[in-house]
Amino acid sequence: MKTVLILCAFCLVGITGVAGVELTGKVTTVIDGNTIEILASDNESYKIMLFGIDCPELGQDFGEKAKLFLQKIILDKTVNIKIQGKDRWGNRLGVVLIEGETDPRFKLLEAGLAWTSERDPIDELESVKEKAREKGKGLWKEQDPTPPWIYRRQQTLLVPKSS
Repeated sequence: MKTVLILCAFCLVGITGVAGVELTGKVTTVIDGNTIEILASDNESYKIMLFGIDCPELGQDFGEKAKLFLQKIILDKTVNIKIQGKDRWGNRLGVVLIEGETDPRFKLLEAGLAWTSERDPIDELESVKEKAREKGKGLWKEQDPTPPWIYRRQQTLLVPKSS
């Protein structure tokens, strides 16, 4: 029983211990509209998802546009990242500042290329998204765009179940 408690304590430290970590590095890859890979000053490579937003998936309308938009503003730039934690799949979530100043989340939302998080959206980001929606920018030109979390669920349902 004591061993189980110690293991649980280590698991909790591992999960929560990542929040608050700060990284600096150069963006080497833009994976999609809200995911980048950096080579950090410790010479390690890190995959980071932008905290608080969700862009269309690459198979969705505006998915490729979101990726190219992010690529244009962030690729090969130095970034400072404050890790906010991990998602349920273990991906690092971070607030990214390009060259210490520009937050790409706001740029993506302003261009109408992202939603705010499905759960507990950040008020400041939500207001930027709503302005883009009111102006009919980007994906908000469509009458009823499908949020990426719905799209991902739909894609999961299409995968044949193994017996």
